[in-house]
Amino acid sequence: MNKEAKRETGAQSIRWHFPSIHPEGRKFFVIAVVISAVIAGVTWMWMAWPLAVICFCVAAFFRDPIRTVPEGEGLIIAPADGMVSLIATVPPPLELAGEGALGDKPMIRVSIFMSVFDVHINRAPVPGRMARIVYVPGAFLSADLDKASEKNERQHFMIETKEGLNIGFTQIAGLIARRIVPLTKTEDYVERGERVGLIRFGSRVDVYLPEGTMPQVALGQRCVAGETILGRIGSKAVPLLGRRL
Repeated sequence: MNKEAKRETGAQSIRWHFPSIHPEGRKFFVIAVVISAVIAGVTWMWMAWPLAVICFCVAAFFRDPIRTVPEGEGLIIAPADGMVSLIATVPPPLELAGEGALGDKPMIRVSIFMSVFDVHINRAPVPGRMARIVYVPGAFLSADLDKASEKNERQHFMIETKEGLNIGFTQIAGLIARRIVPLTKTEDYVERGERVGLIRFGSRVDVYLPEGTMPQVALGQRCVAGETILGRIGSKAVPLLGRRL
């Protein structure tokens, strides 16, 4: 289709390009490039291609793609890329429990496991005020284990929506992940799908659905942060509870 035809029909096109690298990862990419260039150019030229692959992997890990955030009342979207590894009914974490927070009743927790190949930028599942952020030091067990929610290094978030509803979610460091990086602070207002943090090198994010809300995802389903709908507040879809993949 030529340019004149595109103007007449209103057709639009866009070219694919490699996603930008998040600022948190640019220093690692520069370090990898410099080290690779020095080693390949000064000592072992035959290592140029393997080192180039390492640089590409660093850039890929910290990639920050554009996401199209769905619109609609009561939507809770996935805060992380990855696989739904666990859906279970559990008490809310102590750091987010109690009156004025998530309460004390058991809640449905949806766990999303991020491998080293997934995008590791985490996004706000709902719009609202960042009412609470709590960092908890801990171990580095495999993030796909159920007990990682209570044993591993983690960071809890709680967002208060304009309706006064509190939504909690947790970044959990994994076996390889050794750094949880916040990109927001308490009292900030965040939009649905806004970047709120990242975890380096494989991890997990738990989302606690409010009372009366059932997940709209299934075990083993792939999620896209900022796009996949985890639930609709007040929805009654039947989840698969208590099973782990």
